Amino acid sequence: METNNFDNRPTDYAIILGGGKGLRMGYDVPKQFLPVGGIPILMRTIRRFREYSDSLKIILVLPASWHGHWQRLCEEYGFCEDYEIADGGETRFHSIRNGLSLVPDDAVGVVAVHDGVRPFPSVEVIARCFETARNEGTAVPVTEVIETLRHVDENGASVTVPRGEYRSVQTPQAFDIQLHKRAYRQDYSEGFTDDASVVESLGRSITLVAGNRENIKITTPFDMCVAEALAAERKPQRTPHGDR
Repeated sequence: METNNFDNRPTDYAIILGGGKGLRMGYDVPKQFLPVGGIPILMRTIRRFREYSDSLKIILVLPASWHGHWQRLCEEYGFCEDYEIADGGETRFHSIRNGLSLVPDDAVGVVAVHDGVRPFPSVEVIARCFETARNEGTAVPVTEVIETLRHVDENGASVTVPRGEYRSVQTPQAFDIQLHKRAYRQDYSEGFTDDASVVESLGRSITLVAGNRENIKITTPFDMCVAEALAAERKPQRTPHGDR
């Protein structure tokens, strides 16, 4: 009799980090909970990934001390998307490791990590990251640098550098699940500033894909003004990946 091993079917995950303290905003409440266009930033971010795929497994990483506040927000806004919650850690690295612990050790597929305060990645960029990581093992969205750059040394002397040789890095950063888990079994290093740097330390090259400029990271009051403008003009998106 023919049998199917459904346990080995690829399953994709998105780990969304909601651990920022928002100190530069000047608020008592962390920035990920602040409303943009009448909706908390973190809810917008989760919904954007749900627009990409109804079946995507979403893991939200939050500081344990803010779980209650988040639950109250969800009740207030009627937010009932499907996701799991992991506790935030001492650093970004440890928070991601906590999120990865909810991904089965034998899982097959792609896992993406995204900043919770980036609520405007395009669905096309999310899809591009997942599909590229599925084929190449890694995918990091970037945009071209449009302003002139200068390198400043420890003495304060500076020199113009060719901006065409540099890219601005965004999230989601997507990776083969087993590769990502192996990378996060390493000990923490201060040089681990994003997932790409962690995976790169294994000797793996990183595949770059085109990001979208609207995919800003909200960290300052000025960013909030930009986000309000973006929220006013954007509508929900769907792609053929929606039933993945």
